[in-house]
Amino acid sequence: LVEQGNVAWGQPVDFCVPTGNFGDILAGYYAKQMGLPVGKLVCASNKNNVLTDFIKTGTYDARRTFYKTTSPSMDILISSNLERLIYKIAGADAAKDVTLMQNLAAEGKYEITDEMKAQLKDFYGNYANEKETAEEIAEVYKKTGYIMDTHTAVASRVYRKYVAESGDQTKTVIASTASPYKFTRSVMDAIDAEKYKGMGDFELVDALSELSGVKVPQAIEEIRTAPVLHKNVVETEDMPKIVKQFLNI
Repeated sequence: LVEQGNVAWGQPVDFCVPTGNFGDILAGYYAKQMGLPVGKLVCASNKNNVLTDFIKTGTYDARRTFYKTTSPSMDILISSNLERLIYKIAGADAAKDVTLMQNLAAEGKYEITDEMKAQLKDFYGNYANEKETAEEIAEVYKKTGYIMDTHTAVASRVYRKYVAESGDQTKTVIASTASPYKFTRSVMDAIDAEKYKGMGDFELVDALSELSGVKVPQAIEEIRTAPVLHKNVVETEDMPKIVKQFLNI
């Protein structure tokens, strides 16, 4: 951004991160602690918005419906990396951290103190539902020609919500965390569900490549002709037997 002339050296930049497990955004928090000129860390969730509620209220409550969404890497109710942030805002008090995690395991929730909550000021939390996610993919494509995956779309929509609420015009990096080729059907449905509904998986891949101008990744090209190696479909109770067959025991 500095090289492009978008910000001056040392000028803070916001980061918007789609997250379920609080990993990438925690790295951003650590970077800010180390001196990187980071402004706000925008935590973007999908319909499984436990992190949104935590940042807004200071209560982490996993006792809620779990949703399967089009951004599956964010379909998480227990954000394991959040424990590391709790340790930091608890004053590096490991015992306090352990107590809160034990509460989560036993009761499905925990609450942080007002003093700890005040230290969440670096973060903003919000979420995008499935309809908003699909709309964002379509809108960004129509305006710019850029095709984003479902996770990036969550972040893009939440970023716009943040700007609308705060008026903050700080230059912002939206962390694009996946390729649209990994979620081709969801992406193409968002752009034009009627046009692409009858297409098979590889037809959608080719359509996405034509639409985006981005070459199909080699790993996907290889799948087209790769032999099927694993054909077993196993019920849960039969898993021990199948494992023994794999191991020849």
